[in-house]
Amino acid sequence: MLTTLLIFIGAGIGGIARYWISNLTYGLLGREFPYGTLIVNMSGCFLMGFLFVLLLERYNGLGTQLRPLLLIGLLGGYTTFSSFSLETLNLFENGAYVSAALNVLLSMFLCIAATWLGIIGGRQL
Repeated sequence: MLTTLLIFIGAGIGGIARYWISNLTYGLLGREFPYGTLIVNMSGCFLMGFLFVLLLERYNGLGTQLRPLLLIGLLGGYTTFSSFSLETLNLFENGAYVSAALNVLLSMFLCIAATWLGIIGGRQL
């Protein structure tokens, strides 16, 4: 039951963080391209890699307590792959084929790179 509560709390915090960061990004860069979702996905991927190393490799004892809260809950509520999918389909349907393809390529490569950088950063501590 405690694990379920930790996931619930983490997901709520992650969802609120996603909302704030997306809106801040769209306020700064506009809504012509899904920058907010891209920023959230990149930072979520970085944090997933970084926290994975810290919790499960570096400080293995912390992983059992914090994994449900941070990796499953917080980052599960924070990352927005479903939003990415919907926004990309909307770009295609609106005829913005280059933007749609760019969104797919940038999201794929930058998020994988961010996860890798998070792992490297976690292993450097």
